[in-house]
Amino acid sequence: MIRLLIADDEDLLRSALAALLALEEDLDVVAEASTSTDAVRLAREHRPDIAVLDLEMPPTDGLRAAEEIRSDAQVRIVLVTRHARPGVLRRALAAGVSGFVPKTTSAARLAEIIRDVAAGRRYVDPDIAASALTEDDCPLTDRELEVLRVSRTGASVNEIAGHVHLAPGTVRNYLSSAMAKLGAGSRHAAAHRAWEEGWI
Repeated sequence: MIRLLIADDEDLLRSALAALLALEEDLDVVAEASTSTDAVRLAREHRPDIAVLDLEMPPTDGLRAAEEIRSDAQVRIVLVTRHARPGVLRRALAAGVSGFVPKTTSAARLAEIIRDVAAGRRYVDPDIAASALTEDDCPLTDRELEVLRVSRTGASVNEIAGHVHLAPGTVRNYLSSAMAKLGAGSRHAAAHRAWEEGWI
């Protein structure tokens, strides 16, 4: 049996997916989570073979949960996402994620992918892989990415400055520059765009 953890903040989708996968003779859903925090906790508690994680899951995201789970246990990760950005794919692969699939994937196909991942193989959706090969380079500097990464936590300019060891005025300059390059109306919008692209 392949033991599974299913994590998605949309209760109906998570329950339906868990029910469909449980119909497979060789798959056993041992835990369900609705947040990334619960996913990490339940992975430590149940030690599943594979964790199927939604990428867009509060309070952090599925990729952060995947990194925490992978650092603590030999659990293989399959990320499922509605908005698949190539940059996120690169980060996911670097973090040791074994599968990357869109939410349009059928339960039957996902079950096949889970079996492949359990056997030690990797799976990346072909359309996402093709997009990754043609993606534009990130226009932001390392410092701009750094302040946006901290900004994404909801920190104030002064808190960002303390975290990255820069003056508040310098942080404002980096944020303004990043916003201009990305055509974003706020630092939060710029941080969200950078996260969606997989740059932070």
